[in-house]
Formats: sequence, C-alpha cells, structure tokens
Amino acid sequence: MKSPVWVVKEVQPKEDYTLLLTFADGAKKVYNARPLLEKAIYSPLKNLAFFLCAKAECGTVVWNDDIDIAPEHLYECSKPVGGAVGA
Repeated sequence: MKSPVWVVKEVQPKEDYTLLLTFADGAKKVYNARPLLEKAIYSPLKNLAFFLCAKAECGTVVWNDDIDIAPEHLYECSKPVGGAVGA
C-alpha cells in the first residue's frame, strides 16, 4: 500500500527552529516550529540542543515519547523548498 503524501520520510532540524522535511511524495518543505514554543506541551523544544534531536519516526517528527507533531499539520503548514518535487 502506498504511503499518504504527508508521511515524513526525513527531517533535518535547524538552529533557527525550522525543520527541513522530506515527505513520501518527494516534496521537500520547511516548517517553522517557532510558534509551537509558546504552547506548554512544546516548551521543552526551547532548549536548542533538544530541538536539534528531532527524528523522523512512524511517519512524523518526534523528539521523545511525549513530543511529536501531526504529519498532516507539518505537510499543510510548511513551505515548499524552491525547485523541489511538489514545490
């Protein structure tokens, strides 16, 4: 069965609190995570070293057993990287 387009295949966390994402459809997008830092559940991400530990797991971006972001949200709210598939 084919993966939904919004499944995260790769993530590269950046020091400016953005995530460079590669999705199942080949789209490369940038997600600005800074607005999340104001929400209590995401406050641990204010620690840059922790933020930079983001990994792609189970089709989305996770940091630990408590913190992840819905892949649909990542796909819909991220900006295409110029020249990438799906941009």
